[in-house]
Amino acid sequence: MWKFYIIYTFYTAKQNNLKEGKVKMKWEKIEDGWTMPVKSWCESCEEGAVKQAANLARHPALFHHVALMPDAHLGYGMPIGGVIAAEDAVIPAAVGVDIGCGMIATETDIPAERFADMSFRRAFQERLKERIPVGEGVSHNETQDWEGFEEYTENNGVRSDLWPSKLDRMNLGTLGGGNHFIELQKTTSLDGSGDPDGGAKVWLMIHSGSRNLGKRIEEHYHRIANRLCTRFRVPLADLDLAFLPIAEMDGHNYFTDMLFALRYAQENRRRMMEAMKETVAEFVPEANFVRTIDIHHNYAACEEHFGKKVFVHRKGATSAKLDEIGIIPGSMGTASYIVHGLGNPDSFMSCSHGAGRRMSRVAASTTLTVEECDKAMDGIVCERWHKYRGFGKGKAKGRLDLSEAPQAYKDIEDVIASERDLVEPLVRLVPLASLKG
Repeated sequence: MWKFYIIYTFYTAKQNNLKEGKVKMKWEKIEDGWTMPVKSWCESCEEGAVKQAANLARHPALFHHVALMPDAHLGYGMPIGGVIAAEDAVIPAAVGVDIGCGMIATETDIPAERFADMSFRRAFQERLKERIPVGEGVSHNETQDWEGFEEYTENNGVRSDLWPSKLDRMNLGTLGGGNHFIELQKTTSLDGSGDPDGGAKVWLMIHSGSRNLGKRIEEHYHRIANRLCTRFRVPLADLDLAFLPIAEMDGHNYFTDMLFALRYAQENRRRMMEAMKETVAEFVPEANFVRTIDIHHNYAACEEHFGKKVFVHRKGATSAKLDEIGIIPGSMGTASYIVHGLGNPDSFMSCSHGAGRRMSRVAASTTLTVEECDKAMDGIVCERWHKYRGFGKGKAKGRLDLSEAPQAYKDIEDVIASERDLVEPLVRLVPLASLKG
């Protein structure tokens, strides 16, 4: 355990030298007590997320600066839409509980007019629901085979009593709930004024992650990190940001298990996309699938930035290295973008992962009206609104859940405009049908 203390002391001494750094951003802030600046692409950011960024700016294990993407909002310990780098350390809460949550999108050659009829789209969505289990806690009725399970247990048998579990085997190829979605989309011109050259084409898009597996991994290692930082009295502004040295067994094990959750999440999305392609082929037999893009936005990776090998943590943020293809979805009912990265070093070569919430789930369900939310979804096939499934108490009790309505999110066009130095939009997509959990 003495190694942990030495690493912590080294970080503190080193980061205190970074106060003099200056970089021009949308806004940059550094205050007394901070060991590094906070750089932000946000036009506006809620007070709670700014406070969390300030906590990160005092963190003894971080490197160079804290970056906030334009979709940043309050998270657990760290803002969602935040990017940080640590030398030789990992922070479970800076990846989050939905490890490997991300996007998959498939381009087709189908003319959008093939899905012009609303009843045709409804039939398509109903058939899709027969193939893909959708909703919080909803799984397959039987366990699913995947070689990744066996490979993990062969290499990491010491932790196989924790995962993969029977639940993980039943969850594989399922959507989950919350903001996860499956959408049928069509292309528009980049300015949204009409169809692109060559006419509008259909795209398929899915947002999902590692389901319950990632949650259990994060919670397990966060408890270990919490105990360790408490034991050695590490001066953290928020104990939710407890970290693990990567050279110690627990840090190594977290990173190994996080990588497994990333692989699981990717396989989860792949299986759902295959089911979606099969459904498309039933309705449009002549369809061809041109290309598929798959990315994570909750993960940590060993990368080189500012001349150092560091562990970059992207929590609700996407890698945007030079010419790297990415996906930035909007909210339910609004546009999504296919982009390529510009490799901006000041964002740790990252960009936003979506539009980002502007209202909490409770606030949306208690202040928005069904009428305005229905209007925002005009012309889009969707499930509409269910009873609020929060904790069954408080202001939202008995109300309809409007937390995923477009009004609960930031304007995706503003978000994209705020990060034009991080990514260049390639394709603009608008939803034809949106299936939520």
